[in-house]
Amino acid sequence: MLCIWIFSCLLQLATIKSESRLKHLLQRLPGYCPESMVNGPVLNSPMFDLIPGVSKKSDGWVGLGCCELAISSECRRECRQASSKNDITKVCKKVTENSLYSCITKNEMGSTCCSYAGRHTTCREYCQAIFRTDSTPTVSQINAVKEYCQSHSAQLLSCVSNFTKSYPIRSPIDSLYCCDRAEATHCQVACKQILRTMSTEHEIMEGLIKECGSQPLPQEPMWQCFLGSAHPPSPPEEETPHIAKMDCAKLHCCSKANTSLCRDMCQEISTNWGSQTWQDFDQLCEYNPVETELINCLADVREPCQLGCKDLTYCTNFNNRPTELFRGCNVQADQGAMNDIKLWSNGTIKMPFMNIPVLDIRSCLPDMWKAVACSLQIKPCHSKSRGSVICKSDCVDILSQCGDKKRFHEGQTPERICELLSPIDDPERCIPLRRYLIPSSLGNDIVDEVIHPCNPNPCPSNHLCQVNRKGCLDELNCQPYLCVQVRCKLGEASEFLVQQDAPIQVPTRTGPAGCYEVCSCGLSGRLENCVEMPCVDTNKPCIVGGQRKKHGTSFTMDCRICFCFAGDTICSTKECFSQVSSDFGHQRFTGLPCSCPERFVPVCATNGRTYPSACVARCMGFKDHQFGFGQCRLGNPCAISQCRKTNSVEMCIPKYQVCLSDLSDCLQYECTGRPGSCDKNKVEPACDTDSQVYLSLCHLQQAGKVMAYMGQCQDTCRKPQQVCGHNGETYNTACEAFSDRMAVDYEGPCHAVGTVSEVASGSACSAVVCPALSTPGCQPVTPPGACCPICASMLQILWNKEQMNTFSKLNKNQPVTVHNVLQILRLHVSVPQCDVFGYLSIDHQLVVLIAPVDQQPTPLQIEACSKEAEKIDSLINNASPTLVSHVPLSAFLTSEIKTSFIHSSGSFVPLPLSPGLLLILALSVLAAHNC
Repeated sequence: MLCIWIFSCLLQLATIKSESRLKHLLQRLPGYCPESMVNGPVLNSPMFDLIPGVSKKSDGWVGLGCCELAISSECRRECRQASSKNDITKVCKKVTENSLYSCITKNEMGSTCCSYAGRHTTCREYCQAIFRTDSTPTVSQINAVKEYCQSHSAQLLSCVSNFTKSYPIRSPIDSLYCCDRAEATHCQVACKQILRTMSTEHEIMEGLIKECGSQPLPQEPMWQCFLGSAHPPSPPEEETPHIAKMDCAKLHCCSKANTSLCRDMCQEISTNWGSQTWQDFDQLCEYNPVETELINCLADVREPCQLGCKDLTYCTNFNNRPTELFRGCNVQADQGAMNDIKLWSNGTIKMPFMNIPVLDIRSCLPDMWKAVACSLQIKPCHSKSRGSVICKSDCVDILSQCGDKKRFHEGQTPERICELLSPIDDPERCIPLRRYLIPSSLGNDIVDEVIHPCNPNPCPSNHLCQVNRKGCLDELNCQPYLCVQVRCKLGEASEFLVQQDAPIQVPTRTGPAGCYEVCSCGLSGRLENCVEMPCVDTNKPCIVGGQRKKHGTSFTMDCRICFCFAGDTICSTKECFSQVSSDFGHQRFTGLPCSCPERFVPVCATNGRTYPSACVARCMGFKDHQFGFGQCRLGNPCAISQCRKTNSVEMCIPKYQVCLSDLSDCLQYECTGRPGSCDKNKVEPACDTDSQVYLSLCHLQQAGKVMAYMGQCQDTCRKPQQVCGHNGETYNTACEAFSDRMAVDYEGPCHAVGTVSEVASGSACSAVVCPALSTPGCQPVTPPGACCPICASMLQILWNKEQMNTFSKLNKNQPVTVHNVLQILRLHVSVPQCDVFGYLSIDHQLVVLIAPVDQQPTPLQIEACSKEAEKIDSLINNASPTLVSHVPLSAFLTSEIKTSFIHSSGSFVPLPLSPGLLLILALSVLAAHNC
């Protein structure tokens, strides 16, 4: 047996051609061979004399194994030739060689502690494992020392205990930030996936060497960071801002915990990224069915659901799925699934809290196990649940057939195991595994109808990838995406990027749940200028009809959607049909607010919104002096502007907007100085009334032209042809409406209003000639207040006006507008074939349409827009940090969705979800963690 060990170790080392990699592996030799072999026959083997550049360990010099951690070549050379630490102090400066000295200190402590083991070889070996330079101590290693050494040396136990307390156990995910220091984008992506999915130092280092194509040289920024992160310095608190240790995106989730234990653990791992609470969190919370809301929230932060999957070589049945949501469709997940199958083929599926013995999965339902492994890594996510949930019936089925019951522990059964893994058997919250047992039915020509330019991310790590909706003046070199440089993250441990000057809402670092502050990304690269918001009493319930409603819950009363917010019940103002009122001869129900008459005599209110009549405006709270007759966009706001008109100092430019806050005037114009020089790097095309496109609005104004609309000039909009938008405003062209983020209701000027209730007759729209639907067979939606249906998906969002006012106040009383909200929401739609339109309805809900941009969209494009709408709807209703961190979207309370789809008589039918077809075993804790 001894010869086999020696031969195996030497053979593994002798086959390595790279000298630098060989030296690295020699430091890690205890991980490859038994420690007794390392200190004896292996290092004394004659073969080592044949390996270039390798020196045998000098007697008494504990720092030799640390020399390769030195950054400078002079220090490394001096270290190799030294016989003590004193010999290197002149060349190796502690300020720049922190990793080296940390390693030496650790070895010195290990030499001292383990000497107390005396002749007890087993105790000494377990002690030495604690102090290996290539890894950090694990819980099992510490427990092993206690078990084998407690009867031999109390001094050793005390010494080891003092060390482990000052040198906390670290998880691979604690070094995720190092990945951003890699120069190559593919290496950054691979690095993060490796740290999430692999647990041992050996697997991680080998994976990084393979994927990044470089050796672990300390001179390289990424490797320097990794090697240093294993021995983290402890700078004074004032040198490291507290925000750098946080992940504010994850901190958003902690209030969703149902148990105080998981809430406290969540706060610890979110405010101190070097802590080891993740290990306890995994065992106690990650698989706790009562913490589903918390776990799904953290999943959104780690790996947001994205549309589309392609280019996989192992999980090929997941390819060609452009309208399905996945958390991790990438090459690393593809490789991870293949590695999982290899591990499971050993006969045991290892869980954080149990091991599941299985039969040979290569012969027992192999296709199903492959689908399980691929689903685990790629993580399909339903919009309703957003989590990788096991369907209990399928879990029981596969473990009943493939579980090795002879090796089950006492009391283990497929039913009991699956009760822990997934007590849910709701097919709408499960991922249909059988869908992935066969390839997608879509061909390449159809798949190309929907593209995903930011999946995978083509941008550097310090850039945000955004869909290019502005177009390019140089069409030959136009990319479908934009890489926007950013300076800030929501904490050093976060991957949530923040654009400069963008207001972000984060939980306060100290204080109870419900306390937030609004910060902005400054030039320093950190969140700064933070201003605290009024705290929200999340413990205060709402009393509705004698029943208590918890803060943050939505419910319906009659036909209205309501939300409990810190004890206040906030409801939509939709007019509900009442049979009792009709029986007593009351005013006829029209479906408009206050059952106002259906006539269209528009008035413009001070919030910039056109209402169909004075009756509706009064019903929505406006006094007579707060509105005037006529549509807002048909007026000339510059006629009453305060811009200076002398000496040509300022110009007045109409700026029509609808305000959601009312702390300040909602001005419909903007005073600007006459443009001097324009920024040539700022490309946002603008079209003038002569159908000439300019690089930006500044360039258009510089030329003395009048803007028709933002965006590229369109041939269909060369001649004025009035259209009516869903907001009751008349636009000169459809392009002008689209530039205002407004979808077209019908052609011609506005002359009728639709109802906001499904049960009303809508007779006022009977004279309106509606355009034909863009796609035959489409089941459309009719937006509230509109006359005509549209083939799009619709969100009706209830929002908090008090919060909108707070955001306005924090922003120097600048109003929060519908346009602000829509521009941020556009960033969450990843398919360029779909765009965001919207308006404030006449009953003051925010209506958002996710609609195809092509004039004749394909069924696949319509489905893609529906999936994008479902994704955003889910983020709103679950208060996901990926959405509610953005101001002013954090004022959203709840959303209702209606989606378009193709009738069975059309060319496309959405695939139904098959019940009882999922089995996703959450077998890898690190795969879910993106700290």
